[in-house]
Amino acid sequence: MNFSAVGAIYKKEMKSYFGSPVAYISLAVFLVITGWFFTFILFKENMATIRHFFELTGGQSIILVPLLSIFAPAICMRLVAEERKSGTMELLVTMPVNDLDIIVGKYLSAYTLYLVGLFFTFIYAFTVLVLGNADFGVMFSGYFALILVGAVYIAIGVLGSALSENQIVAFILAFLLGAALSLLALVSALLPPSWFTDAVQYISTTYHFNNMAIGVIDLRDILYFLSIIVLMLYLASIAFAKRRFL
Repeated sequence: MNFSAVGAIYKKEMKSYFGSPVAYISLAVFLVITGWFFTFILFKENMATIRHFFELTGGQSIILVPLLSIFAPAICMRLVAEERKSGTMELLVTMPVNDLDIIVGKYLSAYTLYLVGLFFTFIYAFTVLVLGNADFGVMFSGYFALILVGAVYIAIGVLGSALSENQIVAFILAFLLGAALSLLALVSALLPPSWFTDAVQYISTTYHFNNMAIGVIDLRDILYFLSIIVLMLYLASIAFAKRRFL
């Protein structure tokens, strides 16, 4: 991998993000939604704890992970899909970079935008510190889980963008794949106990996220997230390679 090439692509995409309203609108929507649910749980339960921000409903993250199924495709759908439409595909082809360099550079730019949004949610943790006794173990593992699961959904968003020239189609593809991975935990809960049920549950991002959100950091969960990220980016580079010369 050519790191200087990745850096050049990264800088280009970051300028594109923050040189338009895309970044600011995406961050505002993300923070408004997460902030509303945090304050709703805070006042409903009358408890100053960060645990509810991660778990939200008795240990099942039915808001945060599905929210990423929407947020990630929204900020990624233009990354690859618009290259040919904007006429910059030819420029990328002539640059001394390979397909993986391009995909990784674009991925890192979108992931940076997500991390910026996640950084602003630290105000929720600060609120808990002021109003109550913070559980630093849960706080650390919860944010660590958000860092990893966000990386997964951004990678899925990049794959969706690489699969189609149409941004709307790219959004839909990434949303469906992300939502499917999220909902597999609910599907497994409806199945009778078996090795197949365990396998379905293990594939779910929600299952691994919830494990970490309650304060348990397991190497198997970390390896799961990293494996999905690598797989999605590899598939995205293959999809991009097939499209770039069409």
